[in-house]
Amino acid sequence: MNFLSIIAESLRALRLNRLRTALTMLGMIIGVAAVVLMLAIGQGAQTTVNQAIASIGSNLFIVSPGASTSGGMRFGSGGVQTLTVSDAQAIAALPSINSAAPILTGAAQLAFAANNWSTSVTGVTPDYFKVREWSTESGAIFTEGDLRASARVVLLGQTTVKNLFGSIDPIGKTLRIKNSPFVVVGVMAAKGQSLDGRDQDDSVFIPLTTGQRQVFGNTFPGSIRFMMVQAKSAQVMDEAEIEMNQLLRQRHRLSDGTENDFTVRNLASITAVAASAAKVMSLMLGAIASISLIVGGIGIMNIMLVSVTERTREIGIRMAIGANRRAILTQFLVEAMVICILGGLLGVALGIVGAWGVSIAAGMVVVITLNMVLLAFGFAASVGIFFGFYPARKAAGLKPVEALRYE
Repeated sequence: MNFLSIIAESLRALRLNRLRTALTMLGMIIGVAAVVLMLAIGQGAQTTVNQAIASIGSNLFIVSPGASTSGGMRFGSGGVQTLTVSDAQAIAALPSINSAAPILTGAAQLAFAANNWSTSVTGVTPDYFKVREWSTESGAIFTEGDLRASARVVLLGQTTVKNLFGSIDPIGKTLRIKNSPFVVVGVMAAKGQSLDGRDQDDSVFIPLTTGQRQVFGNTFPGSIRFMMVQAKSAQVMDEAEIEMNQLLRQRHRLSDGTENDFTVRNLASITAVAASAAKVMSLMLGAIASISLIVGGIGIMNIMLVSVTERTREIGIRMAIGANRRAILTQFLVEAMVICILGGLLGVALGIVGAWGVSIAAGMVVVITLNMVLLAFGFAASVGIFFGFYPARKAAGLKPVEALRYE
């Protein structure tokens, strides 16, 4: 009996028991669909985290005011303004540092024509955009001349533009920040969400000096909220952190044993943890979904065992007219594989549709790749062979005389 004949016989047997075949296939369909869906969600989460990490910038530190003690009172981190613009300039001069961007932030109400929008306004230097690796979509970043002149110019993020200007081109238009007029000189390229879920495009940037003198009313001249620092490469991150700590302690005249009045945070380690967590979640979702495939495989084995019992006389007749054990084994294996392959194809289609549905309904990012589909499909075929082998072997092991006597 040739292989094509065995396949034809297997398909005939499956057609004769359509309901049983469909129910057996259902377990595999659900299993494969669950694997594709969970992997797509996990990969989407990992992609979202990676995009957020990339949007921050590379080789970055955040230097913020630390705890401070004054007159016997202890202030928490950020409670006292201990950093200045000159601190940022001194850090930028370190050999391991590429740029340092002092930052001053505060909430403000913006208005344009009949529209208004409340958001965070950030006073920065042009170096901020180098550190963040952030370019404009239209217009241009304000210059060092604007910084020295405390010019009333502003850069807007995409979300702010949408809420204030709608479809109007904002370049050259004048908006009001705390009732002071500012000219829009540029619109930033889209950045998306940050790691903490904040919309980075809901942003307003003005020259740092303008913020200090005209918008925020800085109590301590030259003080800043925090600074972002970019090292020259990933290889010198540790060296840069040591140099910054030593420099700031020296500039702030902190004696040995005195606690730092600043905090240096290495964003590379934070982003590495976030990326690792997203990867683990993706693998975990895939592993959980794989359990569905194993359950489907057990279902195949049970149904195939029932099939062997029901077809015992048929197996005996086939052996009596010349079918060998190998042909019987192959037939039942082919039946199991056909169920898995068809179930796998339908499961892949259902998983893709489900992933799109989740993306639309929940607004989540889902990623479906060819490797993901091939993995789910290959695993389904492997499950079919693994769980179909025992029933097939049992069928091939029947003795013709006993099979013919079976009632």
